[in-house]
Amino acid sequence: MSRPAGDWARIDAAVRAHGDGGAVVALDRAAFLTNAADLVRRAAGTPIRVASKSLRVRSCLEEVLAMDGIAGVLAYDLAEAHWLATESGVEDVLMGYPTADVPAIQALATDEVARDRVTLLVDSAAQLDLLTEVIPHGVAVRVAIDLDASFDVPVLGRLGVLRSPVHTADAAATLAREIATRPGLRLVGAMSYEAQVAGVGNELPDGGVTARLKNAAIAAMQQRSMAELIPRRSAAIAAIREVADLEFVNGGGTGSIEVTAADPSITDIAAGSGFFGGHLFDGYAHFQPRAAIGFGLQVVRRPGPGVVTCHGGGWIASGPPAADRLPLPVWPAGLQYAPREAAGEVQTPLLGAAADTLEIGDRVWFRHTKSGEIAEHANEVLVVEGDEVAEVVPTYRGEGKCFL
Repeated sequence: MSRPAGDWARIDAAVRAHGDGGAVVALDRAAFLTNAADLVRRAAGTPIRVASKSLRVRSCLEEVLAMDGIAGVLAYDLAEAHWLATESGVEDVLMGYPTADVPAIQALATDEVARDRVTLLVDSAAQLDLLTEVIPHGVAVRVAIDLDASFDVPVLGRLGVLRSPVHTADAAATLAREIATRPGLRLVGAMSYEAQVAGVGNELPDGGVTARLKNAAIAAMQQRSMAELIPRRSAAIAAIREVADLEFVNGGGTGSIEVTAADPSITDIAAGSGFFGGHLFDGYAHFQPRAAIGFGLQVVRRPGPGVVTCHGGGWIASGPPAADRLPLPVWPAGLQYAPREAAGEVQTPLLGAAADTLEIGDRVWFRHTKSGEIAEHANEVLVVEGDEVAEVVPTYRGEGKCFL
């Protein structure tokens, strides 16, 4: 269900006609908007909050935020959150992670517009100490509690991500009461991220009996995890609400939208990778986004029969180092990495019969793995509509922004 090969040929022709040289990033606007609409459909009325780390292209954020069913941003850095709130007018920006950036906290606290639009994330008294120490007297910043959504399994241990230590309703209530005692802090929300459901594929490529057994085990784990999480999270939110009136409770991610929407305590659902459709998200049984973005690298060498070398290529995704963190060569079809080199920092050799059809200067097209890594390697994105490049828009990097 990934993008048909003919689409890459169309995009390659559009980019070639546009005349750009070197490595390029191209976005198929129709596929991008189709993915956005599908995220909204899957949420069944619960608003989608856009995880900006997975896009890092401001025009794309603004375009989907104008759609019905999409509201608010989940930011990854406080300076970014401040920028989006004041430069793009995003009225609801939730920090997806805690911050210890003192200058950024002070800048937020002294900017009335940003202070009203940005919510900081906390999960410990130590973070509260830092905030109250640096926030000027007489102002208050918005904060939300990060609840742990991981799943503890005998023998296997914790499944999910190592985020918040706030795992129970009692722990949530204790932190909420502590926030209430701190001048300069106003508790307005909560969030939790069930990574073991949202970020783990449950339909891995068919590799026989082993793959089918693994898929069944993952699906069973995810079902049990949500059965445990929903009542625990609901109890934690109820305990927090006894201390403060909450404006929002965020949860989930691209891979868990349907089951997160079934949690009565959730008011909005985070999604990011599903907009661009990195290849890591091909392995889900219940949805599959279109491959809406890709990058093209030019052929600069032909070392021998069945081999070409592209300029660049090491656009690696975060996570445990493995083959699935590498970009995926998709056009021309049939190319694969040289096992001893893989994706290189400056050059990437590719093997396969299709290599003999390529000339110096031709492009090979790749899909990125999952998130914002593609925007960190390019200053601009060529937006393709139909058979032509309709617009060129900057990435965060192209706007001179390097938040992490």
